[in-house]
Amino acid sequence: MRNSRGLAVSAAAVALLGLAAPAAVARDGMGVNPSNIVALPSVIARGGQLTITVDGCPAGGTATSDVFPSTPLTPINGANRTSKGTATVNSNARPGTHSITVNCNGRTLTNPSAFTVIGGVRGGLGGSSSSGATPTDMAIGGGLVAAALVGGGLFWMRRRAERRV
Repeated sequence: MRNSRGLAVSAAAVALLGLAAPAAVARDGMGVNPSNIVALPSVIARGGQLTITVDGCPAGGTATSDVFPSTPLTPINGANRTSKGTATVNSNARPGTHSITVNCNGRTLTNPSAFTVIGGVRGGLGGSSSSGATPTDMAIGGGLVAAALVGGGLFWMRRRAERRV
């Protein structure tokens, strides 16, 4: 009987320690092991926004790169041990492949080719880099106006001739 009581007390103590150990590890940061850094979109223009997702980073952290400032990562509700953040790529970033380094509770991980920056687009100019009408535009416009005048004149002359008959 004494052995069974001692065995029961020992089993309860081991179970209690087994339940408390994961909480202690998570508080000390021992369970933090960042992995799988994903940047979406993987190809982005200068000045665009990038969403960074990291697994194994339950308490959040920071993400850094040479083309955007340090960005906070926050835990995703409902996702086990995953954090995410949004970074804005600098408007003067050089085109090419760039890395992201993540720091989660003192542990770091780098993805050397996380995303690619492409050259920006000159929006609002219709794809043109010149200003105003070019000589070609003027010639085409002048030709259309002349054709309209000739066609209108012929139509008017023809209508006028029909009334005489």
